[in-house]
Amino acid sequence: MILTAGPSITQKEIDYVNDAVKTGWNNNWNSYLTKLENAFKDKFAAKHALLTSSCTGAMHMAIRAMGIGEGDEVIVPGLTWVATASVVNYVGGTPVFVDIDKKTWTMDPESFRNAITDKTKLVMPVHLYGHPAKMDEIVAIAKEHNLKILEDAAPAIGATFNGKYCGTFGDVAAFSFQGAKMMVTGEGGILITNDDDIFANIKQYSEHGRSKDPNNTFWIETIGYKYKMSNIQAALGLAQFERINELIDRKRLIFSWYEKRLDEIEGLHLNKEADWAKSIYWMTSIFLENDFGILRNELMNRLKEDGVDTRPVFPAISKYPMWHSDCHNPNAIAISENSINLPSGHNLDEGQVEYICKSIIKHLNL
Repeated sequence: MILTAGPSITQKEIDYVNDAVKTGWNNNWNSYLTKLENAFKDKFAAKHALLTSSCTGAMHMAIRAMGIGEGDEVIVPGLTWVATASVVNYVGGTPVFVDIDKKTWTMDPESFRNAITDKTKLVMPVHLYGHPAKMDEIVAIAKEHNLKILEDAAPAIGATFNGKYCGTFGDVAAFSFQGAKMMVTGEGGILITNDDDIFANIKQYSEHGRSKDPNNTFWIETIGYKYKMSNIQAALGLAQFERINELIDRKRLIFSWYEKRLDEIEGLHLNKEADWAKSIYWMTSIFLENDFGILRNELMNRLKEDGVDTRPVFPAISKYPMWHSDCHNPNAIAISENSINLPSGHNLDEGQVEYICKSIIKHLNL
């Protein structure tokens, strides 16, 4: 079976993890944690960085630290993983779902603008599958309405909008290192910010709500969380991050193999980057806009019979039973119901892509 995802692990990762297992205790308990946080601060010119057990945990602490609570509305794109909206509910807020741009699959700025009310406090653009959202327009609208920005950059480490890194536009950004992502730590994430006050609150929440007074370390001042990453995971993450350009280049090469074979098929659209964007192509995906005489799920089943693992693009988030919003997000619904993530693991080779594309073309009767 040709799998949908998979990391690239080299001797460097093994060596760093072995070193953390052997030496990362007592006074060295956070040696790799510190190195990886500093590496992120350097790359993204951020004052603060905090490693976490997941991107979800990072966003949960961030959204609380930004003051979102009961009765507040947070604008979320209609196509994203559930965690983007779940963290809004964690703090008592209400997610408001807006439509996406049909070409980039990211938040449509005008849909965002039209959804703003006097209850709106935050917007959460998502750089879906590694493609940047239209951050210039989103930032301008947010400033106009005095809204904070939390970037869900979970799958977008190294992606850029007009040459500027995703994760550097908002008040806070969160990235994911989950096992299928661009870089991995098994599970894990990180948040970055330049806001001292927001970070001070996040840091306290991450320590079970301990006092900020170093002389009163076991006094608990507020409800906190256990969203910590281990030093061993950070060792794996540091080795991966030191190879991030190599990993991105590989994903972009894999996309180019698909593009060469599928780009000319009328009514089948790859998730190609916009002129102003550099996508990291975390997941090469196709949108079946035309009627090829076969439904999306049937095509996926046929590909599986051929030994090709795929997965559906996320459902339109407004359709989940806990929200089931009556919002009008036609692009999000169309993309979610008719799109497929193709095998995109780092170890995929061109021969496998050739086989996958031939299988797709065969089942579309082309």
